[in-house]
Amino acid sequence: MQVKRFFAADMRQAMKLVRDELGADAAIIGNRRIAGGVELTAALDYTPSALAPRVPNMELEDELRKTASRIVSAQAELSMRGDSDASTNRQLFAGLPLTAAEPLVEPTFKEPPRPAAPAPAGAVDQRAFDSMRFELNGLRELLEVQLGSLAWNQLQGSKPQQANLWRRLQRIGLSGPLSRDLLTLTAEVEEPRQAWRMLLAHLARMIATPQIEPLEEGGVIAMVGPAGMGKTTTLAKLAARYVLKYGAQNIALVSMDSYRIGAQEQLKTLGRILNVSVTHVDPGQSLANALDPLLRKRVVLIDTAGLQASDPALRMQLESLAGRGIKSKNYLVLATTSQKQVLTAAYHSYKRCGLAGCILTKLDETASLGEVLSLAISHELPVAYLTDGPRIPDDLHLPRRHQLVSRAVSVQMQEEPSEEAMADMFADLYHHPAKRVG
Repeated sequence: MQVKRFFAADMRQAMKLVRDELGADAAIIGNRRIAGGVELTAALDYTPSALAPRVPNMELEDELRKTASRIVSAQAELSMRGDSDASTNRQLFAGLPLTAAEPLVEPTFKEPPRPAAPAPAGAVDQRAFDSMRFELNGLRELLEVQLGSLAWNQLQGSKPQQANLWRRLQRIGLSGPLSRDLLTLTAEVEEPRQAWRMLLAHLARMIATPQIEPLEEGGVIAMVGPAGMGKTTTLAKLAARYVLKYGAQNIALVSMDSYRIGAQEQLKTLGRILNVSVTHVDPGQSLANALDPLLRKRVVLIDTAGLQASDPALRMQLESLAGRGIKSKNYLVLATTSQKQVLTAAYHSYKRCGLAGCILTKLDETASLGEVLSLAISHELPVAYLTDGPRIPDDLHLPRRHQLVSRAVSVQMQEEPSEEAMADMFADLYHHPAKRVG
């Protein structure tokens, strides 16, 4: 038997280290919190004898007693706060398998008599409360990892064709919840090729697009999003597209980017080339006052600054765009080359200004379209435009849903996703328990 300890920042990373080092057959025989993360003890070829008396783990039992004491002392505060962790705790101690070697047994703690009056909010040690929450979260992560691996292995054994469709959707880069919804729609189709075609057709129908092109609809249109997404280049393509079709008389450009070096000069140069007026709005200046002389224009394009979510200037900028007198249609510019976490953070940072849709950029450089399509579908963001190159305005296109899905399939990963990746994806699905996996 091979026994080894693993250290990581959280339970998910620790479980990945165990799988990479010892394989999927390793058994978790111990875990505890340490400074800076968690410690897991795993064993390979762990076969405890059923006849051998179980040696009590004094350290683990001591930790369980401490945790039980903290739960008892925190009950009053949890009831006052209306915290939902109590239901989560009951789910965690529901007897689900923790490892292949040893089941998780429900603790039999006696409930103490209910106090006559609730304890004051400050009576619970905050450090003990945080420690208890950390331990419960770690246990929940461990259960999710184990359940995800079990669910994936069970699906492969019982429904191999459906498991193959899961793999193909993961190669595109679609999120777990979206893949689950697509597979639910085609659950009755048994022929693999027909099921795959129906999956792609349903995916195309889920992508929303505007009924009227934003430039044709007119009004105030703002490009918002983090730095490096391609806002200014996209604005230049939109402006050139409009000028070539309708002329330069009824369009104006506005820059709110006073932070990036050369941003205003870049827009001034574009204005001179297109013979279009350019207005700069400095921080603290009223956007409504700056737009007032431009209201006679049919289209006003606004270029915003790409600021960090923690920057107070971003909040002021978004509040200006969301002002009642502005009536701006704000489009989130998303580079398809960005990671899933970056795309998600961008949406949550900029949704406060009210988003009319999104614009997908850098399609010519991306290796996967599934992540950005999953975001647009899950948050009901219509895809207004696509850009796939530096040429102005030739590389700006109106989205065609089936063509977008075909492109997502054509740039999919060449290699099959690993078993660990599939198990992790199934573990993440336990955060979205709307439908049962498989």
